[in-house]
Amino acid sequence: MAETVILIANGDLRLAANQTCWAAQAEVEKKVTEAVEALGRTIERGHAYDETKKHGFIDSQKRGMEVFRTIAPTAPLIVAEAVWQYSHHLLHGLYTHQGPILTVANWSGQWPGLVGMMNLNACLTKAGIPYSTLWSENFDDELFLNGLKRWLNGEKIVHDTSHAKPLGAFKLPKPAEELGGAMARELRKNKSIMGIFDEGCMGMYNAIIPDELLHATGVFKERLSQSALYAEMLTVSDEEAQQVRSWLDAKGMKFLTGPNPETDLTDEQILGQCKMYIAALRIADDFGCDTIGIQYQQGLKDLAPASDLVEGLLNNVDRPPVTARGNGRVLYEGQALPHFNEVDECVGLDALVTNRVWTKLGYDPETTLHDVRYGETYGDDYVWVFLISGSVPPNHNVGGYAGTTSERQPAMYFKMGGGTVKGISKPGEIIWSRIFIDAGILKADIGRAKVIELPADETQRRWDATTPPWPIMHTVMYGVTRDQFMARHKSNHINVAYCPSAADANKALAVKAAMFRDMGIDVSICGTNHGLE
Repeated sequence: MAETVILIANGDLRLAANQTCWAAQAEVEKKVTEAVEALGRTIERGHAYDETKKHGFIDSQKRGMEVFRTIAPTAPLIVAEAVWQYSHHLLHGLYTHQGPILTVANWSGQWPGLVGMMNLNACLTKAGIPYSTLWSENFDDELFLNGLKRWLNGEKIVHDTSHAKPLGAFKLPKPAEELGGAMARELRKNKSIMGIFDEGCMGMYNAIIPDELLHATGVFKERLSQSALYAEMLTVSDEEAQQVRSWLDAKGMKFLTGPNPETDLTDEQILGQCKMYIAALRIADDFGCDTIGIQYQQGLKDLAPASDLVEGLLNNVDRPPVTARGNGRVLYEGQALPHFNEVDECVGLDALVTNRVWTKLGYDPETTLHDVRYGETYGDDYVWVFLISGSVPPNHNVGGYAGTTSERQPAMYFKMGGGTVKGISKPGEIIWSRIFIDAGILKADIGRAKVIELPADETQRRWDATTPPWPIMHTVMYGVTRDQFMARHKSNHINVAYCPSAADANKALAVKAAMFRDMGIDVSICGTNHGLE
């Protein structure tokens, strides 16, 4: 390997986020630089700090192309991340880069680089770009230093992923085989529509399923525009929106409002979200969608309050009723309309399957995705912090609606405000899963975990270390270590759904795995406690 290593930093598209997060990024770069130099190598930054913008991130695809034109195509390249990043800002350059690539993230929930790196890794995997990856709390631990040394010596870093085994290594119970197979055949025969309000949110190339792969499962995209959603919102009356708000108030949901729309959640913002909720259901009904995803982040964020409240309500079976235009027909009555946050189509396909399997088994079908934000040991357990701004159904929270609050989204991301669906996820057994694309094939990892209760002060500490207005889930995985999960998981997102008991979770896992497999998805069972032989 060449003596000089080039370091680059990918960032957000939003100036306020890049400026706010720059100090954390600079600290990570300092530690990575020290570690590389301690191993006898020279490290140089591939792009300069911008004195005008007050940050040193690659902040657009245009800027990324400018940077890569100045980098030798065979240079060893480190992508260091302490923040959320838009993968498409540099994916183009990594496609054609001939030198070894190492992605590195800090183990912190603050902004977070861990989530950004996991998305970038998943994009690289889908694109077929070879890379190595490392993560660290302080960049002085054995895993990081040994891995960095091997990479600098020209080796590809290989992590332990023995927790993930192909479904073919197990024998599924016959009833699960039959039920999952029958549901897969039904989906392929009768087909289903996935509604997508603008594709490709935040550079998440990994979150777009190519049509030819999706069609083989029986699901087809209805590509919708967020401008249509906004136009539909304008047709919703204040009275209709207030009825949704009043329904939520009657359920005991609390809205933490204030007078300043630039920093506080306001009643007007909430009514805007209620209009979006009504508009989304009506458009979904118009097009016959069984699941929908709203991009929101770009474009719509400049016109309307955040979609988080909308997403969480859609994913809940018990939610404010909405009628069709001009008549009293209740839309999707008694059902959740699975919503996939940030139009992550892998989540959408997973949520559709989960909703059908859980409904068939008689379990509560509410499902959501979370960001894998970070984790820490607590007592004898390694407890992950799962945290996402949108799509969490109130039924997942302790106390349901009465245990749910709505707080304003952080202003640096969401200038038009809007409330979240904040709560603490209730203890219980869950199935976690992720559909991803590798070597042109749809794959799925699936495993079991439990959600635990932590003391109030520990929960608050973890909230304070991440994003306090967002809902939080304290998760302990069965038979999967922190580093095994990081080495294998191909997304910043993870799907979760509750099961009534451990035995019910084993049944649901088997049926879902069988349905995935018979839809043409390559399935791996992860960890332990799954009841399979």
